[in-house]
Amino acid sequence: MALVIPKVQVRATGCCLVAWLLAAAPGAAQDWPQWRGPARDGVVSAAVTPDAWPAAWQRAWAFEIGEGYASPVVVGDRAYTFSRQDPLEVVTALSLTDGTVFWQHLYQAPFEKNPYALKMAKGPYATPLVDGGRLYTVGVSGIVSAWSLDDGRPLWRRSFVDLVDSTALFGGTAASPLMVDGLLVVQVGSDVHGGVVLALDSTDGAERWRLEGPMPGYASPIRFDAGGVGHLVVVTQESLAGLDPATGVPRWTIPFLDELLENIVTPVWTGAELIMSGTRAGTHAYRLVKEEGAWSYTEIWTNPEVTFYMSSPVLGDGLLYGLSSKRAGRFVALDTASGEVTWSSEGREGEHATALLTAEHLVLLTNEAQLLVVERGGAIYRIERSYTVADSQTWTLPVLLDDGLLVRDETHLVKLTAE
Repeated sequence: MALVIPKVQVRATGCCLVAWLLAAAPGAAQDWPQWRGPARDGVVSAAVTPDAWPAAWQRAWAFEIGEGYASPVVVGDRAYTFSRQDPLEVVTALSLTDGTVFWQHLYQAPFEKNPYALKMAKGPYATPLVDGGRLYTVGVSGIVSAWSLDDGRPLWRRSFVDLVDSTALFGGTAASPLMVDGLLVVQVGSDVHGGVVLALDSTDGAERWRLEGPMPGYASPIRFDAGGVGHLVVVTQESLAGLDPATGVPRWTIPFLDELLENIVTPVWTGAELIMSGTRAGTHAYRLVKEEGAWSYTEIWTNPEVTFYMSSPVLGDGLLYGLSSKRAGRFVALDTASGEVTWSSEGREGEHATALLTAEHLVLLTNEAQLLVVERGGAIYRIERSYTVADSQTWTLPVLLDDGLLVRDETHLVKLTAE
């Protein structure tokens, strides 16, 4: 297939603030290899956190990638993006320095979204994953691909388009892939065909196990240890399920049926409890219990007034930080021990927001391109810095870099540096 490279726009950046740490060559410290970062929790390494946030940002470069909601991933001196130029899905490797293209591949991925999803692009939604010199992508119609990180060579591909239907699953496949002990875990399906959790051999795409069940949610899976064993947690539109990562055998199931059938946020494991939030179902904390060899759960608390909806919260200071849609689109800090609200912003902040956590701050990006740097750990909501970082809406998680910030708007990936 012919290589298509959109125009790259480059602008001189001038001198950046000395306060931005490690503003030299990019390195492993800034690697952001998957959904929500190295640990899938939205926590940013101290090595890429600024001592002082700049008074303003300027655009270093912008690259037109097309539509979609997959977050960029970063390894070394490259950013990798996954986007759509209908009817093609596009995978691109870019230089962090100036936005030039190292490689790009496009492939056919026809998809008809649900007609009720009027404001939504046709994906892709799933953030790519980098592991072992490979880049893995999961397309909106269920096409799973592995690419050589260095030169973009296609290594293998599996298509599950026959399992994906948009009758009720408005957005198509959305769960970001997860690597567990050499197995690539993906979740596909629809209301018509049911859901399937698959573990694929990361080297060749061979299926190692599968679990069939209810229609998948939009949430991405996580893995954690509890009770001396690993738990792979996947989200359907009806439940949270804890699986044996090696075999896919279910260990426990927690019913979680949301009124709108839109379980979207990534679950949060606190080290003691599993927290999940729904569109209308509120936020719930569960404790896993093992008795006589069998796993079960106990609900510790519930807060029906806080619904994180699409905004996956971040955990820090014994608090869950995020945007609650039920509180009129307000930012909240929720006490993980009690479920009570520690603080809340005043007035509507936006329809959606993504969240990152640095050593001293909560970093929020609203869908209206407002980047907010908020004091973390305090008793009140206090903004220390605010910026407008794009010319169109921003629905994806930004990436903090050694020398700036990556932001994806409706059509472009943009690098910002301190003015």
